[in-house]
Amino acid sequence: MSAAGADVPTPRRLEESVVLITGGTSGVGLESAMQFAAAVQSVVDRHPGVEVMFAGGDAAKLEDVERTVASTRGRFGRIDVLVNSTATRYTPDLLFRTAAADVALLLAELTLPPIYMSRCVLPIMREQRGGVIINMASDAAKVPTPGETIIGAAMAAIVMFSRTLALEGKRDGIRVNALTPSLISGTETAERVQREGFSAKLFAAAAGQAHLGVAEPEDLAALIVFLASPQARRITAQTISVNGGISA
Repeated sequence: MSAAGADVPTPRRLEESVVLITGGTSGVGLESAMQFAAAVQSVVDRHPGVEVMFAGGDAAKLEDVERTVASTRGRFGRIDVLVNSTATRYTPDLLFRTAAADVALLLAELTLPPIYMSRCVLPIMREQRGGVIINMASDAAKVPTPGETIIGAAMAAIVMFSRTLALEGKRDGIRVNALTPSLISGTETAERVQREGFSAKLFAAAAGQAHLGVAEPEDLAALIVFLASPQARRITAQTISVNGGISA
């Protein structure tokens, strides 16, 4: 083994890991929690099972984030995986229709949760010499689309934040990746943006380009569980689209 690889931290197995999920009560977050539990239960002969703790709060408020991270570590002693999968009530629309007074709040709601959460778990993961952070963004970060000026700016921020944090964390065995879906069927967000108005037309057109099928929460969750596992131990600083071919 080369000197550069002589001190590579050993990734923690899923059945031994503590996973913290923001947005875990619905959509991709909830499905991820269920798939993490299923991954542990598949080795139940070697592991007693899954323990779950719920903590309410606003991931865009630093005090709530600090309390959640502290209580999670206090309960379980460590945090091995962070999945940031929060959503907002924002509906894409043309910029001239967006109130200027709303822009700062929208950007804060969209970008602060993964940044705050990552910042607060980072010291724990550095102390452990290992950890995985997976941030949900959007293809709006990659593909300029009318009606997605605000969300595009916010998602691009999350993508660059994730890639740069991956560079900062890799020496401590911390991996950071971002997922960039487009439309995710069966979620509250999809139902809202497809209901009426400009966004309904926008996402109807997008769905028509998903020749492999519109993504579902199960698709994203399966990739999240894989990226958190030791099998993905060499994967970091990546931005992966899961969209059925919409952006192809």
